[in-house]
Amino acid sequence: MTLTAAPQTITLAPAPAPVPTLRWTTDAIVGLFELPFNDLLFRAQEVHREHHQPNAVQLSTLLSIKTGGCSEDCGYCSQSAHHGEAEREALLDVDEVVTAAKAAKDKGATRFCMGAAWRGPKDKDLDRVATMIGAVKALGMETCVTLGMLKPGQAERLKAAGLDYYNHNLDTAPEFYGQVISTHSQQDRFDTLGQVRAAGINVCCGGIVGMGETRRARASLLAELANLAPPPESVPINQLVPMPGTPLENAPPLDPFEFVRTIAVARITMPASLVRLSAGRQEMSDELQALCFLAGANSIFYGDKLLTADNPEAGRDEALFKRLGLHAA
Repeated sequence: MTLTAAPQTITLAPAPAPVPTLRWTTDAIVGLFELPFNDLLFRAQEVHREHHQPNAVQLSTLLSIKTGGCSEDCGYCSQSAHHGEAEREALLDVDEVVTAAKAAKDKGATRFCMGAAWRGPKDKDLDRVATMIGAVKALGMETCVTLGMLKPGQAERLKAAGLDYYNHNLDTAPEFYGQVISTHSQQDRFDTLGQVRAAGINVCCGGIVGMGETRRARASLLAELANLAPPPESVPINQLVPMPGTPLENAPPLDPFEFVRTIAVARITMPASLVRLSAGRQEMSDELQALCFLAGANSIFYGDKLLTADNPEAGRDEALFKRLGLHAA
């Protein structure tokens, strides 16, 4: 007689949840900031060349699709209803956005970013933004929006419309955040970033320097960004543009070499990300921008305006690229 064993069901214990890897501590990043300037730039350039074309720069254009009247009290922003001086404007028509996107593409931009001064979008407004995204995608451009904090389900709607990138900056270090913004927390921003990631949209997330924060606070901000899993695909580094009427209109200017150090440290800690020179370029000399490119910046906002702040004219950028031997990615 042959005995046949009854099949056994083996239940495996669930695998332990992965422990997030802390890639960078604030102390380690402070150590990078404290390197001799030439050593820091040399290290940043090595990292840059390992992960990117050395002389290619990605070009984005940013358009304000709804200006002024924001309910938040961000101390740097002229669009805040609390202190801003930007004139309130309604959400643009889709045709106006398409016209601007075509002009940006003709000038060499490959990504078109649309920003609205909201705490977060209403569903009815999101319908029109979704139409804008589809129309810009039809031009063959990458799309990015910055609309504030998202509610559940909204990121999925943006993804379905064809959105490539969602911008939502952390702005500054957690220990400094309350000195700049009081109407929402930095955790609110993390919540939106989590929804964006879950929807399968690329993350554009950076911060603003020169708001009176310490070097350690700048290091703390970069640690938060670098330790996101994964780090943002695009990291805009903004230098504060003091806007009249805002609480930070008299903030002391940041040492230019400290700004270059910030770019270099961002490149080292986030090797694969695009590091973008964003607000503040209008006030930068060509020589300072050249140092930023050497430090690993490989993306810029291209066009005459950044929401409500001036930006270098396209002709100036083209001339600078020619002098430096840079080309659009």
